[in-house]
Amino acid sequence: MSQYFQVGDQVLWNASSGVAGLFMRSAEALSPETGLPTGLGPMESDECEIDLAAFTAFVSALIERYERSNHPILHSLTEGFIATALVLLERGGAELPEFDANDGRWRDVQVSEHSPWPAAGQVRDVERWATLSTQHARAMPR
Repeated sequence: MSQYFQVGDQVLWNASSGVAGLFMRSAEALSPETGLPTGLGPMESDECEIDLAAFTAFVSALIERYERSNHPILHSLTEGFIATALVLLERGGAELPEFDANDGRWRDVQVSEHSPWPAAGQVRDVERWATLSTQHARAMPR
């Protein structure tokens, strides 16, 4: 049995029930770290509707929380969730804010394997994030 994560009629991920449940519970567990709702709706009839704007804000805040910390356990506990969430954001066509050190302002950046996000300076190891999200995408059927 599988469960669908979607935005409207667009399926972003057709996850196995066990993995879908773990992803949903992980989001709820991480939500207090950001002070924001997850943007993931309830799983009803094997479908989870994603509020893309709220989910983007949640993931952005979670990445910011990750970056403010140098704690290896916090990093380990959150990076798998973030990598999976980045795939969902990419598939949904979402944009994440990126801090531009040149002008001191936040700007939106398209999330895709060809985009500059995450940019150097925003994430400690850009190549590692790209590798993790690419590995996750291969294991995430639509």
